[in-house]
Amino acid sequence: MMKFRFRRQGAEPHRERLRHDLFAFSKTVEHGFPSQPSALAYDPRLRVMAIGTKAGAVKLYGAPGVELTGLHKETATVTQLHFLAGQGWLLSLLDDNSLHLWEIYQKEGCSHLEETRSFGLPARPGSGAVCSPSITRVTVILPMSSGTVACLGTEGGAVYFLALPALVLLEDKTLFQDEILQSVPDDYRCGKALGPVESIQEHPQDAGRLLIGYSRGLVALWDQSTRTVQHLFLGNQQLESLAWEHSGKNIVSSHSDGGYMVWAVGGSGQRTQQPITAVIPYGACDPSAFPHSNPFVIFSGGMPRASYGDRHCVSVLQGRILATLEFTSRVIDFFTVQDPEVPEGGFENPRALVVLVEEELVVIDLQTPGWPTIPAPYLAPLHSSAITCSYHISNVPLKLWERIVSAGEQQSPRLSSAVSAWPINGGKNLAQEPTQRGLLLTGHEDGTVRFWDASGVSLKPLYKLGTANIFQTDCEHNDSLNQAGEEEWPPFRKVGCFDPYSDDPRLGIQKITLCKYTSKMVVAGTAGQVLVMELNDDKSEHAVSVATVDLLQDREGFTWKGHDRLAPRNGPIAFAPGFQPSVLVQCVPPAAVTAITLHSEWNLVAFGTSHGFGLFDYHRRNPVLARCTLHPNDSLAMEGPLSRVKSLKKSLRQSFRRIRKSRVSGKKRLNAGSPSSKVQEANAQLAEQAGPPEVEMTPVQRRIEPRSADDSLSGVVRCLYFADTFLRDAAHHGPTMWAGTNSGSVFAYALEVPSQEKFSERAVEAVLGKEIQLMHRAPVVAIAVLDGRGNPLPEPYEVSRDLAKAPDMQGSHSMLISSEEQFKVFTLPKVSAKTKFKLTAHEGCRVRKVALVSLASTAAEERVENCLACLTNLGDIHIFTVPALRPQVHYSCIRKEDISGIASCVFTKHGQGFYLISPSEFERFSLSARNVTEPLCCLEVSRLQDTSSVTPKVQQANGTHVPHSSGISIPPHGSPGSPEERQATFSPGSVDSPNSSMENPLDTTGDITVEEVKDFLASSEEVERNMRNASEDEVRPAGIFIK
Repeated sequence: MMKFRFRRQGAEPHRERLRHDLFAFSKTVEHGFPSQPSALAYDPRLRVMAIGTKAGAVKLYGAPGVELTGLHKETATVTQLHFLAGQGWLLSLLDDNSLHLWEIYQKEGCSHLEETRSFGLPARPGSGAVCSPSITRVTVILPMSSGTVACLGTEGGAVYFLALPALVLLEDKTLFQDEILQSVPDDYRCGKALGPVESIQEHPQDAGRLLIGYSRGLVALWDQSTRTVQHLFLGNQQLESLAWEHSGKNIVSSHSDGGYMVWAVGGSGQRTQQPITAVIPYGACDPSAFPHSNPFVIFSGGMPRASYGDRHCVSVLQGRILATLEFTSRVIDFFTVQDPEVPEGGFENPRALVVLVEEELVVIDLQTPGWPTIPAPYLAPLHSSAITCSYHISNVPLKLWERIVSAGEQQSPRLSSAVSAWPINGGKNLAQEPTQRGLLLTGHEDGTVRFWDASGVSLKPLYKLGTANIFQTDCEHNDSLNQAGEEEWPPFRKVGCFDPYSDDPRLGIQKITLCKYTSKMVVAGTAGQVLVMELNDDKSEHAVSVATVDLLQDREGFTWKGHDRLAPRNGPIAFAPGFQPSVLVQCVPPAAVTAITLHSEWNLVAFGTSHGFGLFDYHRRNPVLARCTLHPNDSLAMEGPLSRVKSLKKSLRQSFRRIRKSRVSGKKRLNAGSPSSKVQEANAQLAEQAGPPEVEMTPVQRRIEPRSADDSLSGVVRCLYFADTFLRDAAHHGPTMWAGTNSGSVFAYALEVPSQEKFSERAVEAVLGKEIQLMHRAPVVAIAVLDGRGNPLPEPYEVSRDLAKAPDMQGSHSMLISSEEQFKVFTLPKVSAKTKFKLTAHEGCRVRKVALVSLASTAAEERVENCLACLTNLGDIHIFTVPALRPQVHYSCIRKEDISGIASCVFTKHGQGFYLISPSEFERFSLSARNVTEPLCCLEVSRLQDTSSVTPKVQQANGTHVPHSSGISIPPHGSPGSPEERQATFSPGSVDSPNSSMENPLDTTGDITVEEVKDFLASSEEVERNMRNASEDEVRPAGIFIK
């Protein structure tokens, strides 16, 4: 007899509406610095800049909160970006030699960035075939000031002209090298080609004349109207770049020998062989050798290859003042921000210098003596030291917020004026002011903790806390190096904050927790150090108390083989205003801290490592409890993450043991021909068939093998939790502490905490109340206690300060234990199972991150539900009700291959979250239909003709740009690649933006998904669309005049 169990469809109409009002998944904004930037551009009229990346992304930035993002369909590096000034058009060049046109357009009052057209150079005028890359590869792009034409210089030496915005080739204007060579003297020509076009610059006073520079060193002034060469500059060094002086009387050329030359522009038909001035800035050691002049000369490179070829520098020269700005990563490009009015001398007056390097964006104030840097209100390099952990705090009290901001301003006095002094301030932020203040704390490898304003779209740096000065390390040598460098020639000056090297890996921050009501913070590190800190508005000099907690409890047979503990400094230490340490608790052995929790009302901090957990009273400064969680076979826990003595033989032995177990368990299963096996096959076939619409089958559960008790690292403490609940009996509640381990063990301790008046008189006591062992020994990820109404317990001081409702202490409490395989609710104090959900058995995934979140309804603000949010190892997010544990929705959030992204995810209290999409970028997402933080901005553009009709919606992406400065800018060239055949047509297809919402996530359990075949399914449509657009281009006018 076969039995089937059916259950009712859980989706009631009322619940469906409520679910729609509560839950909505969207990736909203990317915080931090774009990964692998490759190009830069600036629009002086809109006052916005664009950054392109190697992933094909284009990102526009203006005033704080003004951000636009686009993505090329092609996965190719953006090699150049160019704005059509003030018109909202952006040209991008990819390394596959394709040119793309982007438009900033308005929709529902907000600006958006979308690609409208793409173009590829033909083999020759009138031919549809694609040329050899060595001839038609684009090396330089110059959009004319009129905005109607763009000049394309190529490796073959030809210059092509494109009508904008139609991207139509103007064949009659094409300039080949032959026309230039006719004017070149025979003795200079020597039968050689001029080489690729290195630079094209428009005359600042006469748009009809172009300055064209070739790689060999020849520079020609070309008159477009008469198609004649007006002036030749016969350089004898390989050319790198060109720039006009604003008056148009002189030009400046930079060369491969590390020098630059100033040439006078004469009358028609002249040939100039010698420049007015030839300077090699770093060829002479005496600054008096520089020509005395007031204008700025700004250039990248130029360093002597033998001595400083590995330095990444941008030099700023004004008169005889030279500053060599040294960066820690390669310079991509730079531009200057000008004052709108040009002084009487005829030279531009740069207000700021903006330098894009591979790992950060640095802005130099050129109007302040000493040329200091301007702190960036966004685009901060999160990875200035590698991020090791993160922690989010919602609803930060105003008083704490102001104290943190004040401490940061005292660290960096220019931080307070960063927004007002920020030169890239175009556009208008339309987003509403955040209703609450959010702090994002990041721990770093160098022992620092950085505080970020995560309330809005821009992730703004607030304050930086260092912990290295508490310990005896080798950090001090950096200061002496910097001081010695100030007297050297060249006058190097280190700028930027990107420093990926850590003086001691033991300084790395592993865990952070902060009480927002008492300004107490606990920071734990890689070498078992636990620092208890308190916010102080004044600087201080005091000694830090040191306490040691032995987590092994004199257990025999264990020898620590890992790194040593960090030696604390002796005597008083000077601390700046901000968070200052009061107590250092050192765990023994000094293994990395894996879990911490703080209860400031009880003056207790709990911490755990791979060996056990401890409880410390930081008011009396003495240990309360130490418990070893090691299994007798837990020898790997004694080697540490930095150990080099891990046994390969043991690792192989464990691998073969797992294989043997899986084979044995497979043999124990039913044979294929047994009757029971046939029954299971019949059940599976029936489950695949469509059932009645009003019922659904109970999902088939996977078989979960229990984990061995002697698995390595089973003693790792995964979570710690404080709660005021019922542990001993149902009549009396009191303080408790809970600890969960990697082996599925949960330890519950009853705490005897004295009243506030008797803290100094009586010591805290801890008594083991219960010990729970989960059946499958799955690691315990999180523990939470729910009150009689099923709500999470409030944080310390929330109730006493009337910031939260008092918990229901009349009804019975529940305990929610989240393991890697399932969620389970137990009643307290009996600890009997109440309900559970087997996530691994149902979904085939494991829990990585969990959090209790509070989600407000869009229909009624007072309607709030507490839910359990869970991130799995497949990158999916599941949401459950509590305490019933009914699944509500699930979304695909992170690629399952992105292990670091999954490990870095942190949820906020109100249904948002952050995870690292690169070492330098956080992706922000929202699970709430009401609480969404996304960029809403407006850019005012002006065009003579409305071109919205030629703007089909295309995918958004990141991009790259090469800007030109008032001095000398050496733009990067596109890397070689095979160009594809393209017409001047719209870019076909539509790809989702990386910020788009995936409301209907794909089922990733099948062998083939829609995502994997989407490109193939769209190929026929692309061909038809290309044919249709090509026919439209034939009847389109040669150009559209735009303002």
